[in-house]
Amino acid sequence: MEETIYIRMRNRVQAPPQEKVLLNDIAQVIAPDEVLSQLQTLTIHQLTVTDQNIVIIDVMKVIHLIKNEFERMEVQTIGPAQTIIEVMNKKKGVHLPFFLLIWFLLFFGSALAIMNFHDDVSMKSVHEKIYMIITGKKDAKPLLFQIPYSIGLGMGMILFFNHVFKKRINEEPSPLEVEMFNYQMDLDNYVIIHENKESIKKISDD
Repeated sequence: MEETIYIRMRNRVQAPPQEKVLLNDIAQVIAPDEVLSQLQTLTIHQLTVTDQNIVIIDVMKVIHLIKNEFERMEVQTIGPAQTIIEVMNKKKGVHLPFFLLIWFLLFFGSALAIMNFHDDVSMKSVHEKIYMIITGKKDAKPLLFQIPYSIGLGMGMILFFNHVFKKRINEEPSPLEVEMFNYQMDLDNYVIIHENKESIKKISDD
């Protein structure tokens, strides 16, 4: 009876430059014990300088390499048909002046956006009217509402983004994380189609 090898390709793998990529790195493997260790150390790709920062490993290439080594065994694939290898080059350190400049722009840009929004919706006059309705007195600076509102605005932002600095409040992803995940999925799909040489083929009329 023909024995079967099951492989499940990983979606994305991060690897250092010039790394030798093994089957165990890019896929989960289930196989008979006598060939499992040999399968896991099977070389799939050798990263080089010409690979730049993204490499697509197609499942057909993996099956071809496995069949070359174990031609009598059947290969079954589960899950994604490609793995994206992201070459992780050494990151440069953050320069303090550059960090402070970015922080300054984001802080004051966000503050101006909030203030302009409140000015557009006449938030100040709304607070004055609410204060007048509740207390019966007119006050140009109804701090009784403005201070709690400002605190609540900050607390709402913390709850919305589900983070206090680096600490997560609960396990539920924030809307920003969901949008970043969707963006990453779209980016991966684009890369898989446009960087994978096996996805696109031109048939010449000549």
